[in-house]
Amino acid sequence: MSTFQRWRGTSGRPRTRTAQTTRRRFLAGGLVAGSLVAGAAGLTGVAAAAGGGNVLGQLLAAPSTIGQRDADGADSPNRSHPDGGPAAVSVPCDPARLVAALVHADAQGGGTLRLAPKCTYTLTEAAFDDDRFDGGVRDAREASDQLENGENTSNTAKTKEQIRRENSSGLPVVYHPITIEGDGATIARHPNAPEFRFFTVRDGGELKLSDVTLRNGRSVAEGGSVHVVHGGSAVLERTTITQSLSFSAEGGGGAVFNDGNLVVTDSTFTQNAATARTGRGGGLLNGGVLTVTGSTFRDNSAAAIGGGLANFRGAADIGGSTFEHNSATQGGGLASFSARTRVWDTKVTGNTAGNGGGIANSDATIALRGLTVRDNLATGDGGGVWASRGLITLDATVVTANVAHRFGGGLFTDRSNVPVRHSEITGNGAVGATSTGGGIHASGGQVSLFASRVTENRSVVAPGGIFGRNLRVNVDPRSVVTDNRPTNCQGSPAPIGNCFR
Repeated sequence: MSTFQRWRGTSGRPRTRTAQTTRRRFLAGGLVAGSLVAGAAGLTGVAAAAGGGNVLGQLLAAPSTIGQRDADGADSPNRSHPDGGPAAVSVPCDPARLVAALVHADAQGGGTLRLAPKCTYTLTEAAFDDDRFDGGVRDAREASDQLENGENTSNTAKTKEQIRRENSSGLPVVYHPITIEGDGATIARHPNAPEFRFFTVRDGGELKLSDVTLRNGRSVAEGGSVHVVHGGSAVLERTTITQSLSFSAEGGGGAVFNDGNLVVTDSTFTQNAATARTGRGGGLLNGGVLTVTGSTFRDNSAAAIGGGLANFRGAADIGGSTFEHNSATQGGGLASFSARTRVWDTKVTGNTAGNGGGIANSDATIALRGLTVRDNLATGDGGGVWASRGLITLDATVVTANVAHRFGGGLFTDRSNVPVRHSEITGNGAVGATSTGGGIHASGGQVSLFASRVTENRSVVAPGGIFGRNLRVNVDPRSVVTDNRPTNCQGSPAPIGNCFR
């Protein structure tokens, strides 16, 4: 939108629309067209950051840089977007202007916002908004979950205030395609502000974030910084989410909860947590469709599963990423529970958990290809990888230098089908007083080795290489089981073919 627009009235003579008129129409259109609740609450909420007083009045009175032209008529801050869509709207370094720009974009059916370079937009209040365009999807989904979990709806009914708190977002709810180009900017929650995440993407909404940092989000429900609901979608590119918490007793996602469709590229999740007793996914909790590439999950924690990432009842494809120094009760780096997960060309290092210091899989299918699982610690079973009741495949994967205080320094499996192909399980340890299976500890199900190596693992009690009970262990002639201590396979209750001593 330009500062000066020439148009013709009934007389046919050109007339000039002033900048003030244009600015007022811009704000009025954004606030009135379907977003009054979000806009008014959001504008009030950032009053302190904007200097207090009547924020709406300040916005109307202050010179606007949104959509202005240079003196020569060129769209200086708002040139056409490179994707061929509408011009990007430049947002000054002012949280009130950010809220107003999002309200306006919502009223226009979507848009692209360009944040001020290196600016920090600090939010002090939530921009409450009643759900729109939901079509009853969420109510039907929650009713289904209650039936599935055997919950009594009369005992789990939530008050409007509870629902309001759980849906609390610092920025207006995303109902349409919204792109935010950060250019190194940060969106932060003030330390003394009430609990709210930054973005909620509702059914039909699409959010794309690039080159932005989200810091200090808080949510009593899922998603400390971002929540993508079942019918929504989001893309995070070169985005950092840090110091965010989910207090949800039903879910988690310290930084992000995805129940829709999420793509994460070249992004960083660090120092986030899912703190409730059943908290899942310290960095990210997925219950929908997830693709992650080239991203880092570091120093995140979950009270239950998936310190870095938890895929719970979802489908996830994770590649070229790093999980390091995360912690959880199960799956310090990442966890796949009742889910379908594929992980490739990824490093899982230095994570800690009760079971599955690096990776945990339960009632699920997980395929590991080209991984390095190293230096992880389990205070219970499975220093590197822990699996229970499911299918787990290892292809061209190295599991090394992991430690379990009970069983399975490298790999622990229980009632699982585990093909190990062209992989190495080496230099792991089971260090408890009664620990066995420094390399592999398996009970129930089936473990099959194809052209793989189990070497130089150790345990306190024999065997140090492969321990098997109540299952079938197949070792093909191309595989090597050697130099494990105190024995390779001797002492295993189940016979291990092609393994000596």
